Amino acid sequence: MSSLPTLPNLPLIEANPREHLIDREISWLAFNERVLQLAEDNSLPLLERCRYLAIFSSNLDDFFMIRVATLKRKLQSGISKRNSAGLTPAELMNQISNLTQKLIDRQTRLFNEDLIPKLEEKGIVFVSWNDLSHDEIEYVKKLFHERIFPVLTPLAVDPAHPFPYISGLSLNLAVVVRKPNSSEELFARVKVPASLPRFIETKSSVSTRFIAIEKLIIANLHELFPGMEIEDHYTFRLTRNADLELEEEESENLLESMEQELLRRKFGPPVRLEVDVDIKPNLLSRLKMELEISDEEITRYPEPLDLTGLNLIADLDRAELKFPPFRSQVPKDFRDLEEGSPDDFFSAIKRREILLHHPYESFSASVVKFLEFAATDPQVLAIKQTLYRTSGDSPIVNALIEAAENGKQVLAVIEIRARFDELANVRWARKLEEAGVHVVYGLVGFKTHAKLSLVVREEPSGIRRYSHVGTGNYNPKTARSYEDIGLFSADNVLGEDLNRLFNQLSGFAPQSEFRRLLVAPGGIRSKLLEKIDREILFANSGQPAKIQMKLNAILDEEFVEALYRASKAGVKIDLIVRGICAIRAQVPNLSENITVRSILGRFLEHSRIFNFHNGGDEEFFIGSADLMDRNLNRRVESLVQINQPSHKIFLAELLKRYLSDDVSCWKMNSDGKWQRVSKLPSAQPLRDLQSETIEIYRVK
Repeated sequence: MSSLPTLPNLPLIEANPREHLIDREISWLAFNERVLQLAEDNSLPLLERCRYLAIFSSNLDDFFMIRVATLKRKLQSGISKRNSAGLTPAELMNQISNLTQKLIDRQTRLFNEDLIPKLEEKGIVFVSWNDLSHDEIEYVKKLFHERIFPVLTPLAVDPAHPFPYISGLSLNLAVVVRKPNSSEELFARVKVPASLPRFIETKSSVSTRFIAIEKLIIANLHELFPGMEIEDHYTFRLTRNADLELEEEESENLLESMEQELLRRKFGPPVRLEVDVDIKPNLLSRLKMELEISDEEITRYPEPLDLTGLNLIADLDRAELKFPPFRSQVPKDFRDLEEGSPDDFFSAIKRREILLHHPYESFSASVVKFLEFAATDPQVLAIKQTLYRTSGDSPIVNALIEAAENGKQVLAVIEIRARFDELANVRWARKLEEAGVHVVYGLVGFKTHAKLSLVVREEPSGIRRYSHVGTGNYNPKTARSYEDIGLFSADNVLGEDLNRLFNQLSGFAPQSEFRRLLVAPGGIRSKLLEKIDREILFANSGQPAKIQMKLNAILDEEFVEALYRASKAGVKIDLIVRGICAIRAQVPNLSENITVRSILGRFLEHSRIFNFHNGGDEEFFIGSADLMDRNLNRRVESLVQINQPSHKIFLAELLKRYLSDDVSCWKMNSDGKWQRVSKLPSAQPLRDLQSETIEIYRVK
């Protein structure tokens, strides 16, 4: 590639930022709107729609805790500089406020006017205290006294009792009480226990009935404030800044510093206050003053607040209201192996590389089995593993511990800065260290996001390395619902690449070079940009030129600029982007040759696939990296080149199915807006890609 001429880097984005670059936060809200549209879709099973609404709510919580919190810091610091999309922090905050309020209004209408009536038709009923029968009252009262009352702590606010600390995302009751024969109103706060179900089943003999836990508490407030008169009560919920600010370079012990920072996270400044739409002005003024919240940071909507609890409803055992049962298939290469034979398992990988597609192919029967065999196989000498997110009862962590106890050399590169999994990863790190595993935390200043596993095995022919490179986390739980791709290989070149990368992560090897891997920081950006430029040169010479990418996000401005240049040169570019997308498709004289679509559904589309036509000698890469500045510059990421012809054909066919006009999806218009395309002009539904893929693997 060094012999290729340099192509001009025209400042297309800089010339017209608002028209050529979609702001990150606005694009993310558009993604969450697509999740909301799934919840609104009457053609989907009812309980699945409830789950999508819970996901929408949880996504919005994360957005405020991290993205809005960061934007608020800029406003408080007086920063007024426009971002790369041409927006000042104040302009962006105003757009976010307007968009989120519209989304929350839709969420509220959907729940109250659509989902609740439809659930009631199916015998799943949300009730208030006054709706309960005598038997139900007896049951929930007993439950209240046995399980709820003992953990409630009413906190008074008066000169002797300062306003209590309100933890982030906790549901609270603001209660106004008065002493008998007194006109003085007193304020108290009751925290709704997060350890108890959001909705309490009443054990009705007629239907499945639920009462929101706060309504049960409200009905029994007199027991919390005996001798007082209850004047008023409202629910509220506070969101706090949860973005960690860890100064790694100044930290002598990264693990201890992370533990301290996690404690500080609990006391982050408020960024959002959710209240019932009917809250009285004087009570709201009190909350605003005590919490130091402005009007712009208040979200008002009808109760119940916090619909993330709808996951409990979605988990009900009502198969007819859910997606059809799904079972991952054992990968074909592992189906006929002798049960419990490491030799057979590793021989299957040695025969040929194996490309895995989760969750359609079982993660437990492949990746977990790989590490469990490695832990017990006497021929295995060493295991090296990255861990970004894993499950609470991780068989992978248990396998690493067992391997260490069996005397094998075990290296675990644990990313303790994986957002919202920091505490779990700190605990795993401690547990692994106690078992004798060599635990490291990667490179200072860089998160380790690469998905890599390396097993070193002594065989009659000599030492052989077995590699796994994937697009998803080593998490058996999410592997059942995340779409990801992984590669098993006994290729010595790839094994040496992984060996070098692990040495870089655990020691001092900054000048490592890789032959089959592309590695960030550094290598992924430069190599992929070279490949885009190569397609431009093919197009300029009149030859076919094509780029296809399946990503979680594309935000990096250098890549947006490069793809615009490629489009203007005539390169055909198809992007499949689940989440954030800064690029605008189909803009005249800029991106006519770029299509952008998004696919959301039963499984979270998580794999990253890169395809370059390369004059007919197509190149394919899979791996952990999205095209975002953080992935390319501030994380350790890896992409592996796919060499086996049958695997190239598989990935080409997979991308072709994603890009088919017969598949239900969202398409981006030239104005940057997303349009859902789920039906033909004849009103016949388009094919659901994920359901179709389930059937393909079912008959394989």
